[in-house]
Amino acid sequence: MAHRLLLVIIATILAVGCTFPNVVSPYKLDIPQGNAITADKVAQLKAGMTRSQVRFVLGTPLLADPFHANRWDYVFTEAKDARLIQKKKFTVFFENDNLTRFEGDTLPAAKPILALEASTPNSAASSPAAQKE
Repeated sequence: MAHRLLLVIIATILAVGCTFPNVVSPYKLDIPQGNAITADKVAQLKAGMTRSQVRFVLGTPLLADPFHANRWDYVFTEAKDARLIQKKKFTVFFENDNLTRFEGDTLPAAKPILALEASTPNSAASSPAAQKE
C-alpha cells in the first residue's frame, strides 16, 4: 500500500513538472563572436600595406562583401545571457590591393604579460636598491 502511494506521488510530481513553467533557464555560454580588434593591433597598421599583411595583423575579416571588394569589415559582438553587451565594428579600405585608410571602434590594448622574474621573491634581493643596504 505504501509503495502504491509513493508511486502515485512520484507520478503526480513528474506530471506536474512537465506542465510547470520553466523557472530555471539553461546555462548559456558567454562567447565573444567575431574579430577582437585591439588598439595595439591597429597601431601596427600602416598605409600601403598589402591585403595579406593586413590579414596577418588583424586576422581574416568577418565580412568581405563581394559588392565592396575594396573594403573589409571586422565585427565583434559580446553577449551575456542572450543580451548584447557590446558591439564593435572596424573597417579597412584598400585601393589597388594596398591599405589606404581604416576607421571604427577598437577594444583596449591587450595587457602585457609580466616577466616571470618580476614575480619571484629572489628578484627583490638582486635589485640595485637591495644591494646598497
